[in-house]
Amino acid sequence: MRTANPKSIALWSVVALVGAAGWTVLALSRDEEVSAAWMVAAALGSYAIAYRFYSKFIAYKVLKVDKRRATPAERLDNGIDYHPTDRRVLLGHHFAAIAGAGPLVGPVLAAQMGYLPGTIWIIAGVIFAGAVQDMVVLFFSTRRDGRSLGQMARDEIGPFGGAAALFAAFAIMIILLGVLALVIVNALAESPWGTFSIAMTIPIALFMGFYLRILRPGRVSEVSLIGVSLLLFALIAGRWVAESSWAEAFTLAPSTLVIWLVAYGFIASILPVWMLLAPRDYLSTFMKIGTIVLLALGVIITLPTLKMDPVTDFASRGDGPVFAGSLFPFVFITIACGALSGFHALISSGTTPKMIQKETQVRMIGYGSMLMESAVAIMALVAASIIDPGLYFAMNAPAGVVGDTVQEASKAVAGFGYTISPEDLAQAAKNVEESSLLSRTGGAPTLAIGVSEIFSKVTGGSLKAFWYHFAIMFEALFILTALDAGTRVGRFMLQDMLGNVYKPFKNISWKPGLVITSAVVTGLWGYFLWVGVHEPLGGINQLFPIFGIANQLLAAVALAVCTTLLVKSGRLKWAWITGIPLAWDATVTLTASWQKVFSSDPRVGFFKQRSIYQDAIDDGKVLPPAKSMDDMHTVVTNSTVDGVLSAALALLIVIVIADAIRICVRHVRDPLSSKLSEAPFVESKTVAPAGLFATKEEKAELAAASTAPAAPGDSS
Repeated sequence: MRTANPKSIALWSVVALVGAAGWTVLALSRDEEVSAAWMVAAALGSYAIAYRFYSKFIAYKVLKVDKRRATPAERLDNGIDYHPTDRRVLLGHHFAAIAGAGPLVGPVLAAQMGYLPGTIWIIAGVIFAGAVQDMVVLFFSTRRDGRSLGQMARDEIGPFGGAAALFAAFAIMIILLGVLALVIVNALAESPWGTFSIAMTIPIALFMGFYLRILRPGRVSEVSLIGVSLLLFALIAGRWVAESSWAEAFTLAPSTLVIWLVAYGFIASILPVWMLLAPRDYLSTFMKIGTIVLLALGVIITLPTLKMDPVTDFASRGDGPVFAGSLFPFVFITIACGALSGFHALISSGTTPKMIQKETQVRMIGYGSMLMESAVAIMALVAASIIDPGLYFAMNAPAGVVGDTVQEASKAVAGFGYTISPEDLAQAAKNVEESSLLSRTGGAPTLAIGVSEIFSKVTGGSLKAFWYHFAIMFEALFILTALDAGTRVGRFMLQDMLGNVYKPFKNISWKPGLVITSAVVTGLWGYFLWVGVHEPLGGINQLFPIFGIANQLLAAVALAVCTTLLVKSGRLKWAWITGIPLAWDATVTLTASWQKVFSSDPRVGFFKQRSIYQDAIDDGKVLPPAKSMDDMHTVVTNSTVDGVLSAALALLIVIVIADAIRICVRHVRDPLSSKLSEAPFVESKTVAPAGLFATKEEKAELAAASTAPAAPGDSS
C-alpha cells in the first residue's frame, strides 16, 4: 500500500483549507458583502478532494476496475459505433454530450431562492450522487457490451420492472431532446453570428476525424492545436459575417432551424462515431472549458460581490415569480445537470462505453466529466448572483408578471421586495445592444449578462455587448453537442427495445436498423419541436413543465439499476454508495410529482390549473398567458397531459424501484438464484493511461508497447 509523502500531505491540506474557508464564509456571512471568489474556492476545493479520494475509492475499492480486461470498444470494434477512442478525445466527447442546457439554465433559475441552496446542492449533489451515478453506470455498461440503461434494467431487474424502465427512459429521452432542441432554436434564430460559427464546427470536426483516423492516427495534440485554431477563427469570422452582406444567408427563421437540426441529428446519428460525433464534441469542449476557466479567473481577478441574498423569502413562501414551489423539493428539480441528471446515465450507457479504451478510464471520464459540468453550473450561479437582483427578476419573470415596459417592470420588481429604476433597466439593455431585457426567461440571457459583467471588467466596458452575444452563442454550442449525442443514444435505446422483439435490431450497427431507428427518434423529437416553434403553447412547450421532474425520475432509474448491480455482483456492503443517493432522489422527485399533480396551488398543481382555466372557459373569460379562447382550451389540454404524464412517469419509477428492491432482497436470501448478464472476460491487448497524464508505470508500459504493433485506437 502506497503511503502519502509529506509534500502530498501538505498539498492536499492546503486544498482542503481553501475549500473549507470558502464554505465557512458562504455559510456564516449575513448582511455583509461576500465575494463570488469564495463560491469558486468552495467548489474547486471540494471537487479536488472528491476526485482525489472518493472517486479513487469507488473505482478501485468498490468497482475494482481492471486494466487487463478488454472493453467493448476493443473486442467489438467495427468503426461505426464501437471504436477505441483516445481518452482525451473521449473525455471531450463525454463532457460535451452531458453538458447541455441544464448546467447553464437550471442554476440561473434556482438563484431565485438565493445563492446558498443552489451552491450546496450543486457541489454536494455532484460529489455524492451525480458523478457517482455517471461513473458506476459507465462501468457496468462497459462490462455489458455498452448496453443501454433500459436494457440493463430489463436484463438485471427483470421483464416487468425492466419494461417500465425501458419505456420510461425512452419517453423521457424524447422529451429531453425536444427541450434541448427548442433552446437551440431560441438561441440561434435570427443570429447570423451564432449560426455561422456553430455551422463551421461541423466541417472542422469532419476534418479532425479523418485526420486522426487516416492522415495522422494517434496525433491528438497535433489535431487539437489545428482544430482549436480553426474554431477560434470561426468565432471571430462569425462576427464578420454578421456585419457583412452574408448575414442574410445565415439569418434563419425558427422553422428553418428546425429542419436543419432534424437533418443534422439524423446524419450525426448514422455516421461512424469517429467521423463527426467524437471530434466535434472534443472540439467544442475546448471552447466550453476555456470559457469557464476564463470566467473563474475573471471572478478571482475582479472579485465581484454576490448581490443576491444567500436565501430569499421565496425559498420558504414558494411564490417566486421565476418558478412556483418551495425550496424543497423544487430547487433539487430545477438544478439537475451539474448536481444529478438522469440524462447523463443515458450517455454513460450509450456512446461512451462503446468507445472507452480501458476500464480504468471510467474514473476520469465518468466522475471527472461530471465534476467539470458541476463547475459550469457553479459559474452559471455566480453569473446570476452578481447582477442586480432587480434586473435578475425583471429578466426572469414572465411578461404577464412584469409587464411590457420598464416602468411596469420596475413597479413589479418593487412588489417582489427589490428595487431597480426604469432608467437602469433601459441602460442595462442598451449596454448589450438589446432593445429590451424584460422577460428574457429561460436563464440563457441572464447568464450572458453575468458573463458580460465579469469579462468586461477585465477587458473594458466597451466590450460588454460583444461578451453578451458571445455568451449567447456559447450556450447554443453547449446544447447542440448534447443534442447530437442524445439522438444517437436514443437510437441505441430504441434498437435495444426492438431487439427484444426482432433480434437483428440487437446488432446496433446493423445498417437498416440504425437508419430506421435514427429516423424514428429524430422524427419524434422533431415533430414536438416543429409544433412547439409554430404554436407557443403547443408541441414541446406542452411538455416543458415536466422536463425537470422527468430528468430526475430518470436518475432514480439509473441509481436503482446501479444499486441492484452492486448487490448482485457481490458488492452488498458498498450498495450504500448509490443506495443513499437513490433514496434522496426518489424522495425529492416523488414529492415533486405528487405536488405537481395534486397541489391546490394553481401555479404548482397541473390539475388545479386545469380546473381554474376550465371554469374560466365556462364563464367566457380569458386568463394569461392565453390570449384567446383557443389558447384557453390549449392550456386546459396541456395541464391535463402534464398531470397525467407526471403521474404515469412517477408510477413507472415506483415500479422500477420496487422491482429492484425485490431482486436485491431475493439475492441476499439466495445468491445462487441471481444471474448477471456481464460479458465474459477477454484479456486486453491495448495499452493506454487511466488518467489525463500517464504515470511512470504507464509510461513504461507505453514504451514497451511501442515496439509491438499498436492496438486499435491506442496513442501515447
